[in-house]
Amino acid sequence: MKPFFALLAAALCTVLLGVLPAVANRSTCSTGDVEVACPSDPVGPHGRAVSDQFTFAHRPLGTDGVLTARLTSMTGVITYPPPDHDRITEGLVPWAKAGLLVKDGLGQGSSYAAIMMTGAHGVRLQHDYVHDTAGSATGANWLRLTRSGDTITGYESADGVTWTPVGTAVLTGLPPTVQVGLFVASPGDLTLGEGGTQVRFTQASATFDQVTVTGAADTGWAGNTMGQLGETDWERLHRAPGVVEQNGTITVTGSGDIGPVGTVGGASLESTLLGLPVLVIVAAVVGARFTGRRVLLGGAAFAAGLVAAGLTLPVGVLAVRAVGGTVLPVDAFTWARVILGVACLVALFALLAHALRSWLAAVAVTVVPYLLAVFPVLPAEVADWLLRITPAAGFAVLQTGEEYPQVLADFSPSAGYFPLPWWAGLAITGAFTAFALWGRPTRVVA
Repeated sequence: MKPFFALLAAALCTVLLGVLPAVANRSTCSTGDVEVACPSDPVGPHGRAVSDQFTFAHRPLGTDGVLTARLTSMTGVITYPPPDHDRITEGLVPWAKAGLLVKDGLGQGSSYAAIMMTGAHGVRLQHDYVHDTAGSATGANWLRLTRSGDTITGYESADGVTWTPVGTAVLTGLPPTVQVGLFVASPGDLTLGEGGTQVRFTQASATFDQVTVTGAADTGWAGNTMGQLGETDWERLHRAPGVVEQNGTITVTGSGDIGPVGTVGGASLESTLLGLPVLVIVAAVVGARFTGRRVLLGGAAFAAGLVAAGLTLPVGVLAVRAVGGTVLPVDAFTWARVILGVACLVALFALLAHALRSWLAAVAVTVVPYLLAVFPVLPAEVADWLLRITPAAGFAVLQTGEEYPQVLADFSPSAGYFPLPWWAGLAITGAFTAFALWGRPTRVVA
């Protein structure tokens, strides 16, 4: 029974290690002398944290309508880009965006669809933060967005006469009246290097003319900045975000991004599993010394992982929130997938150590590669390969964030992103374990 008590103790230790960092790192935010709740990212239609910061010239639109505009210019500024970081340059970051947008009200995180020109990725139709459809690579001067009930369609044209559809988005549950208009966003310029991740402020300006809209009352264009814009020195001293109408043109200036990855940040769900390596090491020790039936070992290790993850995640989240922090929201499936994935992973590692008859060997091919990868010790490319070709690949079950090609971000293991999807990583670990149990002619003796 001692091995099983050891696994239970390690599981409870995992829970404790998930709570202590939250308590030790109390988060406080203040406005002047008043302490307030720390900011958090808005939550999109799919229940995940998103980015929703941009400048919007808008008016109400009914259930059917069409917005058409010509984009006559799109310029921008990037503050202190590489290689020297010593000057401000004119230019657009690749995912700077300017175009036409339909949105379910003015609340951050609300449903939307947009047809746009980007800094380096041509015309795109994006909707509800995670969906991205490519149009022409070279771009087009004319853009059009139509609404027919819940169906939004984006078009592009080189001359305003011949139109090519880019894509269609179905925004289920749109109200009878939405907001439609012109928008601009410009995400931060990202550099990954030995000094860590650096994000610098950027700004974009777009000028539109030949703007026509049907299905909307002629109320004029209202200008809004979504999210916290206008707070940098550049904006205060040079050009503030906003909307300017002059001589039949509309110029929109803004920064930020509309996309699937939040910018304010917060603790990830899996960050509460800080003590998981301890549980894995104990499982390896128990597995290497276990002399009973494998099914008992695997079941006990699975139960220990289930208890550890099933308690640590909710308790850790409550602890983070109790001290003023925020936790990035995920859906119920992700919660269940992480809990069950951790249980499977602990069971596989225990069986691997049992097959090798050496807990040191098991730890060397599981915990050590994982720690080398998630701490910025190795180049990201090397860390990726460690998590592809070793039994440590199974740690991919911890990842709750998703990697999106339409976002420039740090998607390395040290930022919580694994090179394989969770199921593939778990399959790699399972294959190593199966081979160690049944595929070798003889066992390794410690």
